[in-house]
Amino acid sequence: MNISRPGAFAAAVLLLDALVHLFWLIRPVADPRALSLAVLDVEVPFTARVLLPLVLLLSLAALSVAAASGGRGGWVARAVTLAVGAGVLVRGELGLAWAFGLGTDTASAFHRLNLFLYTPVCLATALAVGVVLVRARPGLVRARPGLVGARPGRHDR
Repeated sequence: MNISRPGAFAAAVLLLDALVHLFWLIRPVADPRALSLAVLDVEVPFTARVLLPLVLLLSLAALSVAAASGGRGGWVARAVTLAVGAGVLVRGELGLAWAFGLGTDTASAFHRLNLFLYTPVCLATALAVGVVLVRARPGLVRARPGLVGARPGRHDR
């Protein structure tokens, strides 16, 4: 399956996120409260009940983005890819608000991680997913004139 660069980027980000959650599942951190505050700015338990569904969801999302990027998976892959794009775009927009100090302590580890890692990665991933979705529109044909099997169009007149 051929995967576009934007599709590969978005799928890689999602798989990396899944692997990080899997790592936290296999090797629990010494201070889950500190990790939770650094990653989410709220206390959330890093238990199997929370992490395992995230690993599965992120892996499925990566697979769907890769499939949609390669022209496979049909409307299901495109729908999941759209949901992924909406999710990372919303997270990126919230990250911009938090970057300006709205609702977060600007001296916290979360603020620095949000400013330099989470928000830029989310916005870049949203852009990549948008490119994948535009290219994955049904019926979109990119054939040059004279190619065998090319659809007739303006160039044939």
